[in-house]
Amino acid sequence: MGFFAFLILGLIAGAIAKAILPGKQGGGWIITLILGVVGAFLGGWLGGLLFNAPLQEFFSLQTWLLAIAGSIIVLLVYSMVTKRSVRS
Repeated sequence: MGFFAFLILGLIAGAIAKAILPGKQGGGWIITLILGVVGAFLGGWLGGLLFNAPLQEFFSLQTWLLAIAGSIIVLLVYSMVTKRSVRS
């Protein structure tokens, strides 16, 4: 998969992950792109490590599921790190 295809995959996977997760996640489309690409990379790495199923082709269902799952994990970690504590 080429560099630009990976960026598009990351952007779309990040947007889908944001839509799946409840609540409001911070960040605009640039943060979504970055977290989506990191999530796609993480999903591909974990898929290859655990299931011997790396990211291969852009239109593969396996690629999309791994990228979205990785993006959800990255968004959850990002929201935990950036969550502001409210003091009464």
